[in-house]
Order: sequence, then structure tokens, then C-alpha cells
Amino acid sequence: MGRKKWNIIDWILGATLLVNLAACSTIDEDLSDCGEDFEMEYELQLITNIETELQTELVTGREQLVADALRNHLANIFTDVARDIDLSFYATGKEDALQYHKSELMNANEKSYSFFLPAQDYRHLALANLQNNSVVSVTGGDQSATQTLVQKQGETIESHETGLFTAREDMKVKEGEDQTFHVDLYMANSATALVIDNARGVEVKDIQVYATGFATAFSVNDSTYTYVDNPPMVHAQQVSTDADDMLCFCTVNFPSRDKAVGEEPLWQYVVYVTLADGSVTQSVLSLKEPLMAGNLKIVKTYLQADGSLQPDNTLVGVSVTLDWKQGGTYEPEM
Repeated sequence: MGRKKWNIIDWILGATLLVNLAACSTIDEDLSDCGEDFEMEYELQLITNIETELQTELVTGREQLVADALRNHLANIFTDVARDIDLSFYATGKEDALQYHKSELMNANEKSYSFFLPAQDYRHLALANLQNNSVVSVTGGDQSATQTLVQKQGETIESHETGLFTAREDMKVKEGEDQTFHVDLYMANSATALVIDNARGVEVKDIQVYATGFATAFSVNDSTYTYVDNPPMVHAQQVSTDADDMLCFCTVNFPSRDKAVGEEPLWQYVVYVTLADGSVTQSVLSLKEPLMAGNLKIVKTYLQADGSLQPDNTLVGVSVTLDWKQGGTYEPEM
């Protein structure tokens, strides 16, 4: 029998088949011809106490003016809308290596995306509302075990600028199946508000408020926080209110520890009041009630003639230093 003669069409088809087979069986080659289509559905789950806290703590007519201002101030933090979303897919197993990464504008509470990836097991991590937060960044994204949200370092830092949401999901992408994975994102940071009642009309030149005792980083993969012995002081922003004799200062930060160690407070306010004569009074307010992720904690106080703050809640500890001098830097041990 004679040898079959190949025409140009046979040669092209055979070459194409060989290329496709090689692509699906060779590591580090283009896998676009042997992946699987699947859908990812993302939804923000805003589980928060903000309305309960506002309605419980700020009840009088004057206080309700503060509540309205604080609600507006925190509208971009306690939100159920993801403006941007960052998606990472990692190969499970020893390598734990990033296989695919995508950043998208979402601008919605829930949204679906289509993906085309090789059929295998994945560890999937998702972040929302990170792009416009200059205080927090993501590091260690090459592996799922090291992906971490990290604050800026320093003795003092500014508040987080967005409400951060995260999720983690184990996925098994199967060959030849139509699959849809649903992922819920939950809030990773929180907020505090210090309300100062100056009904006595104490004349002051300046008030500076800081909060401290909070986590400095968040591991996305295992949903755990990092705490240090001397956490930074978070500079509180003053919230403009329509009540002239009610002042409000707000911070946005990671949560506190959930349990106190001995008699140590979980977190604190450090407040510097400059009186009309130029003297400065330092008040340190200590709290043993934890600040949890997704929560707002309001602390109400009364401004005294000497510049000190008297807490409305007797469970809030306070220590006062009159005529405080700049050299006395406060370094909390949490």
C-alpha cells in the first residue's frame, strides 16, 4: 500500500491539534483552550449596630442633632455599596500561588462576574472599597496565606477613609459543569464617636481627640487581626453639628481586642483641651467594652471648667492631668 499523501489542509489541522494538546498538558503555557466558564456572585453584608447605637445613646433634642450629623459623616463607612472590588484566586495546596487577579469598579450592593479558569481547586479572596482608602493598603498578595490589610505606620495616623469589606471562599471548579459561586463580603473596620457636652459654656481654644488600642492589620485569608503593645493614636475628625454646645469627634479604625487582659482597658480616648488661658488639660478615657468589626461605639462626656471630661457612663474610667505639658508624650500599653 502506498503512503498517504498529506495536503496542506490536513497538515494545518494536525498541527493545530498538536498545539492544543501541548497547551493543555504543559505547565506555564497558555491555558485559554482548556479552562472552564463559571460565575461569581458578590454581595455586601452590612451587619452593624449604627442605628441602634445612635438611637440608644443620642436621645434628647440636642443629641439628635449630633446623631444626624454623625450618621451623615459615616455614610461612606457604614455602606452596603461596594465601589471597587479586588479579586484573587489562589491554587490550593503547598504552592498557594496566585493564579488570577482582577480589580473592577462595582458600584453596587451585589454583582456577578464571569471567569474562565482551569478546572482545579482554588482559595478565593475578595476585598471591597480599598481603592480610595489612603490609610490602608494590601500586602502579600502573591499567596493567600500572606494577603493582609495593613495600616500606615506612625505614632499617630488618620482615620480609615472607607468601610472595608472582605471575603474568603474555597472553590472547586469542575470540568464540563455550569457553576455559580456566591460570596458574601463582611465589614472589617469600625468607628468610634466621642460626644462632648459643653452646656456649661466653658471657653476653650482647641480640642484634640485621639483614640488608641486597635488592631494594626487584618489577615484576609484567616480573618484575624494583628495587635501590638503600643498601637498608634488615631486622630479623630471633628464632626460639624447644628448644636453649638455639643461637640463630636469621630474615628474609623480596625476593631479592638475582644477580651481585656487583667485590668488593662481594651481601648482609650486621649483628649487635650486647651483653655482660654492657654493651659492644656489631658483626659484619658478607658473602656473595657470591645469595639467589634462593623460597629459604632459612642462615648458621651461633659466638659468641666478645668478642661477635664466627665464620662456619662460610670463604666468608662477617666484619669486627668491638669496643666499638661507638651513633653509628656502619652504611650499606651494595650
